[in-house]
Amino acid sequence: MKRNATAVWNGDVKTGKGTISTQSKTLDNTQYSFKTRFEDGIGTNPEELVAAAHAGCFTMQLSAFIGEKGFTIDEIKTKCDITLTEGTIVQSHLTVEAKIKNISDTEFQELVTKAEENCPISKLFDTEITSSATLV
Repeated sequence: MKRNATAVWNGDVKTGKGTISTQSKTLDNTQYSFKTRFEDGIGTNPEELVAAAHAGCFTMQLSAFIGEKGFTIDEIKTKCDITLTEGTIVQSHLTVEAKIKNISDTEFQELVTKAEENCPISKLFDTEITSSATLV
């Protein structure tokens, strides 16, 4: 499987602007700029997209592991916080809330750790990955 996205940038880094589009067209000429990355501009930024990718990938991987154990999932909600320091992503933190029938907290935490280590986006990172997970 291959997926793709395209970025187009016009101008210098501080005053220029760009667009990002994905193969699926979920992002279709979505704007990004210095302001959307480092200030409060309207649009997206690379770190936000990385956070979305990690949250989505991790959540699907966790769902697969929970399903393999025979548990019924009502909902898994994952928020990913990406920390950028001096031009380097230094941490990805996953905050997980899940409604799963009949699973113990111990087994849930083990599966969270397994998903954290095995989702393809986690494997891509060369940074600290942490998580906090709660059954609700």
